[in-house]
Amino acid sequence: MTTEERIRQRLAVLAPEVVEVVDESAFHVGHEGAKSGGGHYRLTVISPRFAGKSAMARHRMIYDALRDLMQKDIHALSIRALSPDEF
Repeated sequence: MTTEERIRQRLAVLAPEVVEVVDESAFHVGHEGAKSGGGHYRLTVISPRFAGKSAMARHRMIYDALRDLMQKDIHALSIRALSPDEF
């Protein structure tokens, strides 16, 4: 299973309507995180569970879901987290 597939699998706990995962690791070749194998990813997650939550709370929810992938498989995340009404 690829890291992108594992990201999607872990984010399923947020009941997302949309999950977009873009691997931007190629843009960071030579970066310290890339040397250890951690990838750089851009996420867009649309979930009704984000309604009424601050951006910080939404990011925390995503980081909690991906906790076991952080630092080893994922070095950096760019996150766009919206409720369906905001999308």
